[in-house]
Amino acid sequence: MRPFAILAVLACVSFTALADEPKAAGGVAVAPGKAAAAAVVKLTATVEAVDPATRTVTLKGPKGELHEVVAGDHVRNFDQIKVGDKVNIQYLESLAIELKKDGKAVVGRTETNDLQRAAPGEKPGGVAKSEVTIVADVVAVDAKKKKVSVKNAKGEVVDLHVDDPEQIKLIKKGDQIQATYTQAVAIALEPAAKKKP
Repeated sequence: MRPFAILAVLACVSFTALADEPKAAGGVAVAPGKAAAAAVVKLTATVEAVDPATRTVTLKGPKGELHEVVAGDHVRNFDQIKVGDKVNIQYLESLAIELKKDGKAVVGRTETNDLQRAAPGEKPGGVAKSEVTIVADVVAVDAKKKKVSVKNAKGEVVDLHVDDPEQIKLIKKGDQIQATYTQAVAIALEPAAKKKP
């Protein structure tokens, strides 16, 4: 993931390190000439300490492990982060592949990035998204070996393994394969629960 893609309190923390058993959901979908897979992981950590001088936040995972992260200047409203606040993280990763019959698209790679930060005065948080789309030409199909060879913009040929015989029947030389890979992270801070007197 690109360095900017986690531009909130958890800038340098491994998500799995914070999770006892992260809640994950996902699935795979297949249609003629198309396939997609996606997974979402949800995690929660608690703010244990805040050092305004260094902008360091200490987070406690469900197992009690502590992780220190530095919230850069891009994290708005840092002064609102308090001990006891909950940090909720949702991480999405998906891949969609589509067959373009007799493709006419430009072979190559495009990348888009988007960042939405908390507005001034709101609790720190935000959403960062990165999407990469690659278009490659199909240069050979070997149904017996279940192999499709594609050529990228650099002229490199990559062999793709296709298990489904019905899918490989749809592909021929001259078609194109378009693959779109998406990563997104949403981070929200919940105020600590008020203590009962």
